[in-house]
Amino acid sequence: MPTSEKNTFTIGGLARESGVKVTTIRYYEGIGLIEPPVRSSGGQRLYDRQAVARMRFIRHGRDLGFSLEAIRELIALSGHKDRSCAEVDEIVKRHASDVRLRIERLQSLEKELNRMIRECSANRVAECHVMEVLANHELCETEHLKA
Repeated sequence: MPTSEKNTFTIGGLARESGVKVTTIRYYEGIGLIEPPVRSSGGQRLYDRQAVARMRFIRHGRDLGFSLEAIRELIALSGHKDRSCAEVDEIVKRHASDVRLRIERLQSLEKELNRMIRECSANRVAECHVMEVLANHELCETEHLKA
């Protein structure tokens, strides 16, 4: 809820305005993604509209799967409005490449899981092919490291 000033928010108000949990806001503040807010005479955190915009930026970046480090880089670049956006494009290209790699790994994982199910004709856990494969990675046909 906004305090007496229309453009000043408590941490709860910032959470409501941005859709980010209070604990996450505190975490982002602790790791320096957002500036420490001014404090009221009673010690309450007070955030401005710029903090709301920053928090929305971070939240949307996280929704798109960007790492906190990539978001930190993007925030740093946002302070240089007249620079070329080539560095921004590079960060996004790097992230898109990581996403493609994760998709490939997930597709490989899906293929392996479907194969395990298909090849399991046992009616009992003792003869279950899925359990066999889980116990012995060498029985896998695809490379499916953690996505």
